[in-house]
Amino acid sequence: MNREPDQSAIPTSDPFATFDAWFAEAQAAEPNDPNAMALATATPAGAPSVRMVLLKGHGPDGFVFYTNAHSRKGGEIRTNLQAALLFHWKSLRRQIRIEGPLTEVTPAEADAYFHSRPRVSQLASAASDQSRALADRADYYARLAEVEARFPEGSVIERPPHWTGFRLAPTAIEFWLDRPGRMHDRRRFERDGPETGGVWSSTLLYP
Repeated sequence: MNREPDQSAIPTSDPFATFDAWFAEAQAAEPNDPNAMALATATPAGAPSVRMVLLKGHGPDGFVFYTNAHSRKGGEIRTNLQAALLFHWKSLRRQIRIEGPLTEVTPAEADAYFHSRPRVSQLASAASDQSRALADRADYYARLAEVEARFPEGSVIERPPHWTGFRLAPTAIEFWLDRPGRMHDRRRFERDGPETGGVWSSTLLYP
């Protein structure tokens, strides 16, 4: 089988610029939640754990999401500040994998995002013991009513201190682009250590 060699369609330079371009295309093409990403963490025993969350900020300093730190994922994050993200945009037939350490956002950042959410979302987050056992949904609605009474319409809903955000600072970013006949295009970027200034290098991978 003879095939003419072709070039990788994934740029070899700045992975953040490539992410920005792909994310912008996903926002235009993906019908639901283009910012949805799988977040993989691990238990203290090393068992993997994964769930979908929403990207709420990104840039050269990292990728930000918010959660209840008392939840299962919050506990796993606080135990092991390493995680991986996966974006899959089926309409574009693309994936991006991102790996790296996590740091907690500042209280000011958490406050700003919490208060940018719809009021009902703020109330629901304040009333929820996320991931903990719930005997009956009526119990949750009762707690929601209590929080709503504590913060009447027009008042500022206090952000629970355990409701916070985390920023993943990538040490590796891998781009995957579908090609016919499983001739997919994959390129992995890795960041060198601080002693070299954190320079990115990239490698083309077999599909």
